[in-house]
Amino acid sequence: MADAGDAIAGGIIGGIIGGAIVNESNKKKRYVRRSPSYHYSGISSAQRAQNREVQVALNYFGYPVGAADGVIGSRSRSAISQYQATLGYPATGNLTEYERNLLVGSYHRAVAGGSATMSQAAAHPMGVRGLLLTWRDEAAGVTPYGQGAVQGQMTAMPAAPVLPVPSAPAVTAPESQTVIATPDPKVEPEPAAPGLPTFLGGATTEASLASHCNRVGLMASSGGYTTVATMTDPMTALGEQFCLVRSFAIAEGEEMAARVPGVTMSEVAAQCAGFAPAMKTHVASVSLETADRVIADVRDFALSTGMAPAQLAATAKICLSVGYSGDDMDVAVASNLILAALGEAAYGELLGHHLSQGFGAARRADLAFDWYDMAITAADLTGAAPFAPGQPERMQLVRKAAYTIAGRGDQAAIPAVPEAMPAALPSFAMPLDTASAEVTE
Repeated sequence: MADAGDAIAGGIIGGIIGGAIVNESNKKKRYVRRSPSYHYSGISSAQRAQNREVQVALNYFGYPVGAADGVIGSRSRSAISQYQATLGYPATGNLTEYERNLLVGSYHRAVAGGSATMSQAAAHPMGVRGLLLTWRDEAAGVTPYGQGAVQGQMTAMPAAPVLPVPSAPAVTAPESQTVIATPDPKVEPEPAAPGLPTFLGGATTEASLASHCNRVGLMASSGGYTTVATMTDPMTALGEQFCLVRSFAIAEGEEMAARVPGVTMSEVAAQCAGFAPAMKTHVASVSLETADRVIADVRDFALSTGMAPAQLAATAKICLSVGYSGDDMDVAVASNLILAALGEAAYGELLGHHLSQGFGAARRADLAFDWYDMAITAADLTGAAPFAPGQPERMQLVRKAAYTIAGRGDQAAIPAVPEAMPAALPSFAMPLDTASAEVTE
């Protein structure tokens, strides 16, 4: 949690975004722009030049750090973490010598390549970031993406080089003597230490939700979206709803971000990138743990931030928009988790979509159902259709599809609402007082 705390204090959880939305009085505050000071003790001019070179390279490959001033601050650490995560290395925010050489060397190679570099980047699903993977794999002797790799072939992920360990000097026999090494039958060879195999670690790219939603939109423009009456493939129906809700989340977050004073969208995106490393463990647990357990852990995390729930929720909605618009599934999943943990159960639907469709999480229909059920139950209680108030049938479709993929299609019917009893005046039977009821003559 120490590393997570640094990421929180340095960006999102510091309240720069969320606080501006929750506290409207911030609009009336005067912002005094101070001239930056470039006197930093302990940083030599040579080190600053190296840092500036790193920052220029990060900006080039799509990891924004802002102005290359030679000072590695929180934004630069966040960008470095994203770069490390792209290559499959620990996202520490501190470059190893190998990682720095690969980054800077790739930048100089890209600039020297000119138009040929741009053509190569355009052919890769990850664009200019894909060049880092391609050139790293080339250096490791791995067939680069799109250059003759056999479909379905597993390729080991190249790891960062490890410095050789000095071995003991070899013992040579005298020239007149020939030594033949023969294994001792009494001594069994020591078994190799067990290790986990890693396949396809850096040679593959994650499926793009943006591309998926583009295809969904094209198909819907000709045949329309799936309805409760026309549903035959529940996965297709859920995929369509995922894209519809994604569009809503992007629009809502952009509208909220536009009300944040003194912060550009690029700065918002840079701060939102801090969600991914801060909640890395929680994002991974979505593919492994039940919804209840994940929610409990994320709720503890939210409490540890010290932010007001409304402020944290506003921040998460902005970062959810950033994650979806930038196709950053780690940021999107982390933002959804925060919102669901804060009691906004409607966002459980999005987490169910991530699990059922396999974007930003393992494809786990069994775990997806609990997240869907969370959103369905909340919609039943409120009687409203979240994200699309004008489509009351939408949650009925989500219910039918979610129950079907969970093998519980016979339970997908909407619970009947008991009929209201007609109002009636109360009537109580009271004992008759015979003494008072006597008639006197």
